[in-house]
Amino acid sequence: MSQATDPTPPRKPGRPPSEEARRLALATAYRILIEEGLGRLTIERVAAESGVSKPTIYRTWTNAQDLAMAAFMAHPASDEPASRANSVQAGLRAHLRGVIATFATPRGRQITLTMASADPDSELAKAFRNQVILKSREAGRQLIERGMSLHEIQSGIDIDVALDMIYGPLFFRLLVGHRPLSLQLAEQLVETLFNGVASAQDALG
Repeated sequence: MSQATDPTPPRKPGRPPSEEARRLALATAYRILIEEGLGRLTIERVAAESGVSKPTIYRTWTNAQDLAMAAFMAHPASDEPASRANSVQAGLRAHLRGVIATFATPRGRQITLTMASADPDSELAKAFRNQVILKSREAGRQLIERGMSLHEIQSGIDIDVALDMIYGPLFFRLLVGHRPLSLQLAEQLVETLFNGVASAQDALG
């Protein structure tokens, strides 16, 4: 499947949904996804069971697949929040461990198998690209930029290349399945990256 940097679809016009409405929609979608699977999740059902109107849901998510992927990624299996890490390196490690742990769940493995056979132009593939790949990369981008500002990472590196180095092996293993997708991979990816991009100041420290 192509990992081209499709832009995340722009928010549709209208009043943005409240955080409570977004939380309810995601929680309801996640419950349906985990209990019954991707095929049973529809916008109509999420609206009926969450009390959030269909127009409100559609202002944030394009379709049921988009909502399903957003709900899945909003409930990471890892309990290591990257935002609480005391260094950028630790934050990136926690972030990658969260992504890996999420896909190591039974439902995550099922989604992976579905994705492996999906048409790259299908709505499911687009949802996976937008809600999983691109949003994960954006989280990584913010961490790398923070690392530059704190002089943990060299300034002036090509951030997109660094992100490809991090997420390429992860999603390649996820979709191709040639090697295990283990939590140890998060450690290896971060160590390899920081061996190459750590700032001189950080290396000396």
